[in-house]
Amino acid sequence: MAEENLFRLRAVVEGRVQGVGFRYFVMERARELRLVGVCRNLRSGAVEVIAEGLRGELEALLVALENGPRMSYVEKVHTAWSPATGEFRTFSVSSTM
Repeated sequence: MAEENLFRLRAVVEGRVQGVGFRYFVMERARELRLVGVCRNLRSGAVEVIAEGLRGELEALLVALENGPRMSYVEKVHTAWSPATGEFRTFSVSSTM
């Protein structure tokens, strides 16, 4: 896969997204879509997602972020798109930042 076809999505998800399994929901969905990156809680109460892969798969992840798992409530998703950096090899959950 040519690197110019790979993108990076940074999303900050606000709402009831901590303590409801949101990060593990994101990790499972990202891995299903063969994306790499990281998901972590922010001290603000939001969840940050950084994912890299094909644009279509990243857009599918974004739809999942907007809906969230059953116990969550997503108020807003802030997004930023850029070229992939290649810094990740897998998708993981990280500690609070």
